[in-house]
Amino acid sequence: MALPEVHWERHVLLPAASPCHSRIVVGMAALLCFINSYDGDFVFDDSEAIINNKDLKPETPLNNIWGNDFWGTNLSSNTSHKSYRPLTVLTFRLNYLLAGGLHPVGFHVLNIALHSVISVLMIDVFAILMGGTVSQAPKSSFLAALLFAVHPVHTESVAGIVGRADLLCALFFQLSFLTYCRAFQRGNHKGEIFSARWVIISLMLCAVAMLCKEQGITVLVTVFFKRGFLTRVALLTFGGGLLLYTRWRIMGTGPPAFTEVDNPASFQENVFLRAINYHYYYFLNTWLLLCPWWLCFDWSMGCVPLIESALDWRVMWPILLWGGLGSLTIQALCSADGHRRRVLTLGLVLLVVPFLPASNLFFRVGFVIAERVLYLSTAGYCLIVTYGVGQKPLRLALLALLCTNMARCAFRSHQWRSEQSLFSSALSVCPFNAKVHYNVGKNLADRGNQSAAIRYYREAVRLHPKYVHAMNNLGNILKERNELLEAEELLAKAVHIQPDFAAAWMNLGIVQNSLKRFDDAEQSYWNAIKFRRKYPDCYYNLGRLYADLNRHLDALNAWRNATMLKPDHSLAWNNMVILLDNTGNLAQAERVGKEALKLLPKDHTIMFSLANVLGKQQKYKESESFFLNSLKINPNAASCHGNLAVLYHRWGKLDFAKKHYELSLELDPNAAGTRENYSMLRRKLHQQHKTTV
Repeated sequence: MALPEVHWERHVLLPAASPCHSRIVVGMAALLCFINSYDGDFVFDDSEAIINNKDLKPETPLNNIWGNDFWGTNLSSNTSHKSYRPLTVLTFRLNYLLAGGLHPVGFHVLNIALHSVISVLMIDVFAILMGGTVSQAPKSSFLAALLFAVHPVHTESVAGIVGRADLLCALFFQLSFLTYCRAFQRGNHKGEIFSARWVIISLMLCAVAMLCKEQGITVLVTVFFKRGFLTRVALLTFGGGLLLYTRWRIMGTGPPAFTEVDNPASFQENVFLRAINYHYYYFLNTWLLLCPWWLCFDWSMGCVPLIESALDWRVMWPILLWGGLGSLTIQALCSADGHRRRVLTLGLVLLVVPFLPASNLFFRVGFVIAERVLYLSTAGYCLIVTYGVGQKPLRLALLALLCTNMARCAFRSHQWRSEQSLFSSALSVCPFNAKVHYNVGKNLADRGNQSAAIRYYREAVRLHPKYVHAMNNLGNILKERNELLEAEELLAKAVHIQPDFAAAWMNLGIVQNSLKRFDDAEQSYWNAIKFRRKYPDCYYNLGRLYADLNRHLDALNAWRNATMLKPDHSLAWNNMVILLDNTGNLAQAERVGKEALKLLPKDHTIMFSLANVLGKQQKYKESESFFLNSLKINPNAASCHGNLAVLYHRWGKLDFAKKHYELSLELDPNAAGTRENYSMLRRKLHQQHKTTV
């Protein structure tokens, strides 16, 4: 039965608006908050979930998304995070197809649109929670939805493309909830009529929400606090149990394995201190809802130091949190006001229940704090705040809150537009977070600023002395700067800390090769391959080592392995052609070069090498064709002009030879060999001219 009109409606200091106008205002507010992220880049986790995720590519079988996790790793793999979100990945794939590639605008626009739709639907959800039907509590539900639409903690979910999982989950969470409420309709004379069909549809929508993100299952707990007890319990228990069982079977090898770096509190041996740290995390999540000013893309690696003692002053914050929640719970259970009991109960349920999968209560999660997991819980917070505003009208404070939150959303979503601004913004929020310094350093290195990158990598290693990825990247930069001894020291330390770190083993091998320690380098390469069997780049570097040692057959075999594992490995193909050319195996070099160009038809380096091989076989016409095609792709290649000039020189086309010698020297005046050949040509042309005269 619908409840009478909510008595605090008159205290909600918003102008009365029609349902249509309320929806337009909420939708526009949501758009305005995050619209400036529409043309942002792929940032942070987008690299793994989208850029490097083969499940988005049209050539990947569509069925793969049902057997892989959110990041494209097979669920049966020990390295899988078990985050099974195939419908979210499917929307990424559709974005990819519609845009014709990895163009971030379409991805961002869809995220912003989803948040706007969810915010509008929140009007109906809040109306039911507050008043019993969609038609009741219009001003209260409008205000709560407006607070939800402009909350800054949503920025990660909206401006970060991987937040699509939270958005889709929230959308189908809402639809499941609203559909469940349709199961209880008013009859003409007999009160309410229960419809099992709508409950079944609600369960199906809950399953869809789970296929977007695991959090979707919590809608069943939320609707548990609605009407129709006996039938509801039977259907929801059966449906929920079936969904949980199916989800567990999909996980295959059990829950994911996380490291201490991901979630240090969960590795605390003292159960009491572990519980205190968990509760401190809960307080910090609550604080982000109350005061979303200190926002950070990552809260791990020293951002939140562990509480090591019960005497730590931070213990007071969990006590304060539970004191506040306890007070609200007492009011929700004991108040004589039925509306107060209803709103506070449902507000607390909506605040707490969607957060439970991230609470570490049922299983270890792979993060300390993640703003995106608060997306649905924000609805409970907004419901409770709206109730509080209804009790004590605070017009100016409410207006200030809405304006401040909108401004904060716009500013924060702008920071999410690029990795440079996103990572730099975290330095003031989490200055002791090694991962923040690592990401700033990586971004600087990607932009070519190696000197600055070194400083941030060193700080990351100082803050977290076992940060092997920072050691590996720092070692790589030092290797490129020819600071080989320190690079070797860092990389050796990285593989000592994490013996299965294949990339560090390979980079250590490269450094040892440069130091002429060939036996050590070979062993390092084989260690890398042992821990990552399908490692084409390592086979490529192993081939270079064998070539330096004149172990030509071993080099060819290593490069062949690289091309088998990665058919478009241009460097490996090109090195095979060059080695066969240098050892006089011209026919085999020709076959390999043409095989490579079938896979890489626009690779100008392979065209160049193959043209040289054909020229040595006096196949001048065919050689010329490959030289010219190479120059079409890369017209400023001095060496290509120079070698084409040599071909024409041998072929007797001296005018063409003169033209390309001059072009080559114009591009590279210091090419001694080309200058010498050009001088020979000029003497020959001079002699021909004298003979003619």
